[in-house]
Amino acid sequence: MITNSNWISSPVDIGEVCPIFSKDIKVSKQIKKAELTISATGVYEAIINDKRAGNFILAPGLTSYKTRLQYQTYDVTDMLEDENVLSICLGKGWYRGRISANDKEINRTDGAVIAELVITYTDGSTESVITDNSWSVSTSRILFSDIYDGETYDASAETKELGNAVINNSISKLTLIPQEGEIVKEQEKIKPVSMFITPKGERVIDFGQNIAGYVSIDLTANKGDKIVISHAEVLDSDGNFYNENYRSAKSRLEYICRGGRQVYKPHFTYFGFRYIRLDECPENVSLDNFTAIAIYSDMKRTGYIETGSKKVNKLFENTLWSQKDNFIDIPTDCPQRDERMGWLGDAQVFAKTAIYNYNTKKFFSKWLGDLRAEQRENGSVPDTVPNFWLLSRSSTAWGDAMTVIPWQLYLMYGDKKDLEVNFDAMKRWVDFMTNDSLDKYLWTCADDSDKMWRKHYGDWLALDAPSGSYRGITPDNFIASAFYAYSTDILIKAGKVIGKGMSEYEELHRNIVSTFKKTFTEYSTQTECVLALYFNLTDDKAKTAKQLNDMIVSNGNKLKTGFVGTPYLLYALSENGYAQTAYSLLLQEGYPSWLYEVNHGATTVWEHWDGIRDDGTFWSTDMNSYNHYAYGSVVDWLYSAAGGIKPVEQNSGFKEAVIAPVPDKRLGSINVSLDTAYGTIKSAWHYEGDKVCYEITTPVKATIIINGEEHLVVSGTYYF
Repeated sequence: MITNSNWISSPVDIGEVCPIFSKDIKVSKQIKKAELTISATGVYEAIINDKRAGNFILAPGLTSYKTRLQYQTYDVTDMLEDENVLSICLGKGWYRGRISANDKEINRTDGAVIAELVITYTDGSTESVITDNSWSVSTSRILFSDIYDGETYDASAETKELGNAVINNSISKLTLIPQEGEIVKEQEKIKPVSMFITPKGERVIDFGQNIAGYVSIDLTANKGDKIVISHAEVLDSDGNFYNENYRSAKSRLEYICRGGRQVYKPHFTYFGFRYIRLDECPENVSLDNFTAIAIYSDMKRTGYIETGSKKVNKLFENTLWSQKDNFIDIPTDCPQRDERMGWLGDAQVFAKTAIYNYNTKKFFSKWLGDLRAEQRENGSVPDTVPNFWLLSRSSTAWGDAMTVIPWQLYLMYGDKKDLEVNFDAMKRWVDFMTNDSLDKYLWTCADDSDKMWRKHYGDWLALDAPSGSYRGITPDNFIASAFYAYSTDILIKAGKVIGKGMSEYEELHRNIVSTFKKTFTEYSTQTECVLALYFNLTDDKAKTAKQLNDMIVSNGNKLKTGFVGTPYLLYALSENGYAQTAYSLLLQEGYPSWLYEVNHGATTVWEHWDGIRDDGTFWSTDMNSYNHYAYGSVVDWLYSAAGGIKPVEQNSGFKEAVIAPVPDKRLGSINVSLDTAYGTIKSAWHYEGDKVCYEITTPVKATIIINGEEHLVVSGTYYF
């Protein structure tokens, strides 16, 4: 905790220019250890003697700032000399940038930093340097910086002294919390693959991969030369630069050169892009002058998949990239346009895939802390966390992130604490649905289908939607009641794990399921069948599964589901006797399908099935991201159904495993591995003629199921 320091701000208003807070520090004795702790209302970079402290990009990170603001502690022992200058540069970031403009409570807060340097000497004495009015303030060369709009940096600008900092008592220290999540770091560095002139005469560079991050520039130029860069994910049908789908986000980088060789990369912003357009630039630049740098939370990779289909492998790779690009401290919907919000619905449907791909325990645990902080007194939760847009409603499938994600964490990591710290919030969410409904044992609301933004989002972006609509035709009350049952069931299981008496909620769940079955006796959409099957809400699974299968086959082996139905679609088929149809959907290459995107050159997962049409035109400019992970949720089916690697609910965290692969000759082969706390589980199969050959490795006791036959095994490698 930063116990003795003060929040300090600039003594004068310098507009968009980023201020630098500095302190001269003399050291006269031998240092044993030195730690620097910092936070800010914005984002910061700390420099000691021209070297950066730590490698956290966009520190202190993104939280629900009204109640939770992280601070970071850096070991700077080896950075200190006899005479030192500690400088902290401050940008607006999420806290005070355009992204949080609606939330005046935080957005109008003055830019401020708080820091404490604690030096422990070898003689046992200590010294603390705190932020107070002895710090000096100056302008930086960062003239403008915003998460949405980019950055302007003048390398030739003279910095200006502004006087001493002022102590800012209007900002509370009570919201400060130690670092909880993974830090955001620079990760892959990507060299461009081509530079070309578009039909419109634009000079464009292609990095070959859609990423979230920024471009580093390394060039020799004259003083006053400008480099102005715009960012885009795709080209239009004529091959021109296109970023209308960024909406109002300017996503613009402007660098004003000093003389000679210079290296620059943005400090307080990031972009979603594959292409950059050189709006202004010296003529003699080449590909060697530019490097794209991906940034994302520092998660450890745990899951690996390789199949006999190059296109399915590309789909998997695209999903990994969309996860990385959207896991920048919180799970965002997209990294490029004027949104980048922590949408609960997207996170809920993708969480299982995310946890297979990477160790996201720390990442999700921190974000769940923000979700609990945003939960309202009546138990409802906003649709985005942090709730920068001040959304007042609470929607089915979105709010259920409150139950689904803690349960997935427990299943995959086996830590009861994930349930203990979230149980009360999970219970309050279920109670909210109980109290919010017009009908007992369902979650129903008044029909306001004529309103674009009604209470629920429905089966968002489903293809059975009327032309021009964002939502499918599956009734909101059906979806809401189905998820009411699902979350209640999860709550019961979570409560039992941590020793809670759950008889009241078991009775509630029985009544919800019974009432659901009596109320919704017929299904008319793929999503209705999917939810009824996956959430165990139909008395006749065989009939419902056949109906779903018939719907898909009669539609040319194509889906019509959106954000709500798609994550469970292949499970609803493969777990009920129609694995072949599930594979037909996975391997479908015509529109709509996962491989349709791959065939159209996608390097990440699209928001819309038809983000780019066959004729090269776009679905829309309003809501058309090419880097949305939600439909990448199909990957958890590859892990747990095709590859068959599943946790055991009664012995979670892969202390035990179930390995029940589901092969298909059209895929040819699959090799899946998952790193767990107990070792690596591997499941592989391939076809030799009509024969399937399996190789399965387990580090723990496991149940291996091949063609319905169970084999109870200890750790080892097994062939079938």
